[in-house]
Amino acid sequence: MTIDTDAAWAAFEGRDRSADGRFVVGVRTTGIYCKPSCPARHPRRENVTFFADAVAARAHGLRACLRCRPDELGRDRVAVASAIAAIEASTAAIPLTTLAAGAGYAPHHFHRLFTRETGVTPAAFARGRRVARVADALTGEKQVTRAIYDAGYAAPSRFYADAGSRLGMRPSAWAKGGAGETIRWTIAATTLGDLLIAATDKGLCRVSFDEDERALAARFPAAAIESGGEALAALAAEVIAVVESPGRGHALPMDVRGTAFQEAVWQALASIPPGETRTYSELAALAGNPAAVRAAGSACGANPLALVVPCHRAQRSDGTLGGYAYGLERKRVLLARERGG
Repeated sequence: MTIDTDAAWAAFEGRDRSADGRFVVGVRTTGIYCKPSCPARHPRRENVTFFADAVAARAHGLRACLRCRPDELGRDRVAVASAIAAIEASTAAIPLTTLAAGAGYAPHHFHRLFTRETGVTPAAFARGRRVARVADALTGEKQVTRAIYDAGYAAPSRFYADAGSRLGMRPSAWAKGGAGETIRWTIAATTLGDLLIAATDKGLCRVSFDEDERALAARFPAAAIESGGEALAALAAEVIAVVESPGRGHALPMDVRGTAFQEAVWQALASIPPGETRTYSELAALAGNPAAVRAAGSACGANPLALVVPCHRAQRSDGTLGGYAYGLERKRVLLARERGG
């Protein structure tokens, strides 16, 4: 793996937790290797070497830092992945103590690890999976109640308490393959390329570059997909205005769903003033979970409404732009337009 040493040094200087796991930092004067986020005092730049992983660092005779314990990072992620697999495989709620014991951690420590890696607590993740199980089952089930019990709920009332408005349509609509939910779409020409604009009666549900009706149908297989025509013209014109003048405000209606953390990140993105940026670390903090830096980046990537929810205003802690689903050149142009360039 090729490591950008300037970016790696910037991440190390900034103790960027989002860089943990991407590389380790070897210190020749002490003979140790650390995570990028190590809280210890930094060595001089000329005494540092970057390695792809701990194995490479050990091959050069270095030992793990006892303060940041870089070797435990891989173990933490394996533990969280195992817990997710257990939650996915079980229809019954698994107590935190059981998940933690299986990973070999104290419950409070494992709770913190899981939340850092996923952006939600183990209990919230499990609730989300149970709701998703019901939604999946109802696409082919005739009996709503049966699907609810099969997903692990003790009573239908618990499912409705968990689901709230998050499914976007009533369970009976899922049982009929999405009958009653209509999504209208259009393709708009903009100076940044063709833009798919799609909306339900409640608001925008998909805004994306380089997608078409087939991509929309793949995302919403249970809904009726219709050409927007005049019904979507006014809304589409407002979205196009956001593309061409991204610094302008808007009050566009939205009909999107995500996890609680994803929605908090999307709200944080919407609060960033035009022309400014926030790091993934700052977004995680604004969303209420400062440790969930990776999850904040994932939430930006999962944003269903390009430009309307301005994920182009997110960047890495080292000052680089980071990723963008529709290409970094579009991201640069949008930020330049917001800054009057």
